[in-house]
Amino acid sequence: MKRWLSRSFAIPRHIAWLGWVCACLTLLPGQAGAAVAVVLSEESAAYQEAYQAIRTFLGDTAQALVRLKAGELTPSSMDGVSLAVAVGVHAAEALAALPGRTPVLVVMVPRAWYARTGHTRLSEGGRRSVSVIYLDQSFQQQAKLIRLAIPGARRVGVLLGSGQGDLVDELKEALRANQLSLTHDILDSDARLVPAMEGVLSGSDVLMALPDAQVFNRNTAQSLFLTTYRYRTPVLGYSQSMTRAGALLSLHSSPAQIGRQAAETITRSIRGGPVRLPPPAHPTYFSISANAQVAHSLGYPLIAETELEKRLGMARP
Repeated sequence: MKRWLSRSFAIPRHIAWLGWVCACLTLLPGQAGAAVAVVLSEESAAYQEAYQAIRTFLGDTAQALVRLKAGELTPSSMDGVSLAVAVGVHAAEALAALPGRTPVLVVMVPRAWYARTGHTRLSEGGRRSVSVIYLDQSFQQQAKLIRLAIPGARRVGVLLGSGQGDLVDELKEALRANQLSLTHDILDSDARLVPAMEGVLSGSDVLMALPDAQVFNRNTAQSLFLTTYRYRTPVLGYSQSMTRAGALLSLHSSPAQIGRQAAETITRSIRGGPVRLPPPAHPTYFSISANAQVAHSLGYPLIAETELEKRLGMARP
């Protein structure tokens, strides 16, 4: 009878082993099973590329990766999610509308949008932890590139949208550190774009374009590039498409490069307990594209793109 009782109430060996493993996993630091939700603004190729890069660079880490669409988010979407990654403005705004307090890492958004409305809406007065990897390159890096690629330039022109006037002092400081001066104007909401651009170009050796839809957009790009060409002023752009459209050079980060940086940020942020997001950051990884035809037309000798990247201290991922 004793032997029968001991056999009846004995725990099978494989079940006991499984329980021991689960207990050990719950004691591992960093919430090994914590879910990370990547929210895409839309199903465009750029956002898909960023997501695939995040997925690839996270690799075999223990984080469960959940892919969501901004237009389909509900309050229950964040159940069990330790960190949400918003890819693009629409995804960030969709997360800001949810009532929860899930920490949010925002990527691929303009700095102007984040500073103007994004941070305030997402942080809810400091009740939600938020950080960002901007789409924009830092002013310091852009100034360095101007000095490397256009060494004769001394005056850098910038046309700012009506909501970007607070960037003037930071622009001046970054340019001054590279022996450059700023010529700028702030575009009023009812001002005519081309005359304002002409005023900036008349006192500039090079134009630095910033990602602001009030200035550069699909409807204005052609006329603005024709104006800069008429003034024979080279343009430093912020995307590969701007280089193709007429910029002499552009300093930009691909969705895959930003996705890699996001994956590195995710790994560091969820390691060792509660999510701890870093301060806002500009892209770590970036590329340079050059338009040889524009360089020839304007009479500028071009240094090879890879050489410029090397001098700026960047290795492509």
